[in-house]
Amino acid sequence: MESAQEWVREAIDWIVLIIESAGALIIAVGAVLAFIMVIRAFRHALRPDAFTLARLTLGSYLVLGLEFQLAADVLKTAVAPSFTEIGQLAAIAGIRTVLNYFLEKEIAKEKAELGDSMPGLPTIRH
Repeated sequence: MESAQEWVREAIDWIVLIIESAGALIIAVGAVLAFIMVIRAFRHALRPDAFTLARLTLGSYLVLGLEFQLAADVLKTAVAPSFTEIGQLAAIAGIRTVLNYFLEKEIAKEKAELGDSMPGLPTIRH
């Protein structure tokens, strides 16, 4: 019979898999949408800022997807973590946090430059 700790670890492994998959799916959807936007820009000679809109769309999805990935990493170390796992989490969290920070900053800057011509993207405030 499994101990309670083993059951909790197995449950968390499944939850982590679901959250990691959600993060990967979000990033993939963003990449597909941005790719479609770029193709449309080439085919239909859309507004000059069409490529910037594609970049910002992809950036927004990346930020959200990375947040899901970070949540999964935190959950991985939730049950009886070793010092090695804690160190790995700290490194991963640090890298993802820095990446998110700069992505959000660039998104906010470019969105401000474009004005309100992007109703589909969320407003990011610092």
